[in-house]
Amino acid sequence: MAGDLAKYAKDKKVKFFLFNFTDLFGTQRAKLVPAEAVGSMQKSGAGFAGFATWLDMTPAHPDMFVMPDADSVIQLPWKPEVAWVAGDPWMEGKPVGQAPRLVLKNLLAKCAKRNMKLMAGVEPEFHLINADGSSVSDPRDTQEKPCYDQSAVMRRFDVISEICTTMINLGWGPYQNDHEDANGQFEINWNFNDALTTADQLCFFKFMVKSIAEKHGLRATFMPKPFVNLTGNGCHVHISVWDNARKANLFHDRKGELGLSPLCYNFLGGLMHHAESFAAITNPTVNSYKRINAPRTMSGATWSPNTVTFGGNNRTHMVRVPDEGRVELRLPDNSANPYLMMAVILAAGLHGIDEKMDPGKRLDIDMYAEGHKVKGAKKLPLNLLDAIRNFEKDKYILEALGPELSSAYIKLKSNEWNQYCRHLTQWERDTTLDC
Repeated sequence: MAGDLAKYAKDKKVKFFLFNFTDLFGTQRAKLVPAEAVGSMQKSGAGFAGFATWLDMTPAHPDMFVMPDADSVIQLPWKPEVAWVAGDPWMEGKPVGQAPRLVLKNLLAKCAKRNMKLMAGVEPEFHLINADGSSVSDPRDTQEKPCYDQSAVMRRFDVISEICTTMINLGWGPYQNDHEDANGQFEINWNFNDALTTADQLCFFKFMVKSIAEKHGLRATFMPKPFVNLTGNGCHVHISVWDNARKANLFHDRKGELGLSPLCYNFLGGLMHHAESFAAITNPTVNSYKRINAPRTMSGATWSPNTVTFGGNNRTHMVRVPDEGRVELRLPDNSANPYLMMAVILAAGLHGIDEKMDPGKRLDIDMYAEGHKVKGAKKLPLNLLDAIRNFEKDKYILEALGPELSSAYIKLKSNEWNQYCRHLTQWERDTTLDC
């Protein structure tokens, strides 16, 4: 824990701090603060114009001050004279209600009063592509089934190893790196942690991966579906709930079905109940639904769900149970705001616990091959508009996130959908020009 950022700067020889916050759309915003000024800035915060970011504000709003959370500070291993620190926006002496990190912190505080702590691990997939984004960066990465391709991962050893070494130096505990199911696609796994720490790490991870890729003359993209014929980039979330002391895993029951406790099944019931609406948060872009509802890719499977179902150790469902004491939500993608993603997972799960929701029957079938045989399974939204409309109707989730955030999110995302609808695609010209 850094505590005093001025002392941290002196001890670590840091010359600048990135005072960071993440807006509603997950875009990271920052001001570069010199170490000489960090002492006063830690007390007053860095000033931002909220309207200039993806927050529902106008140019008439007063200054928004981002107060740094010194416990989150990370010195950039690839540029050690700079440190990154996550912060929380305040305005006129009050926390900003639509600030995603603050919304998550408020939900976690309510959870703590129940002696519960949400723990999470993430699996963010990304592509290494060429600078103009037109193709994957490795022209020899062309296998039909490239997953775990030893040669392909070693051709990108310099980039992947630098990212992994950076994470080791940060103490995150990365434990495996692999080439994923799409050409040019990679994934790095690290130790799970409390939900706020994991959300901070995910924000930093995306910044770090892009920065290191650029150092090597490449570009990293976390876009959900950057190439039509290739598997998209998911961000699977492994979820468990522990006591506040992190001694007991409340999801674990050796005698329970699949090693899960009744509380875990109720939490899972909440995820199943709210999935159609919280998809607007976990899958928040037009492109997100090109991944969820994709036809079979070149490798033979999309590896993403399209129905609200759960199974055991079975990757064809929205929720997988990979091991005792945890569940894996396979729905989210990397366009999600990490803080809001954790917030809606927690909100939905707590609702399930409060109402003792039943997740329904576990399905052990291949949903890709036999999903059409399942009667009554809810379908995930086909597009962003459907997701927004579902979200808008979900009074519980809206209240859990707070009226300020919920109304701002619906307004800005509806505007995004309308902008998309005004865009004329080449497909429309090809199919309709001679109608």
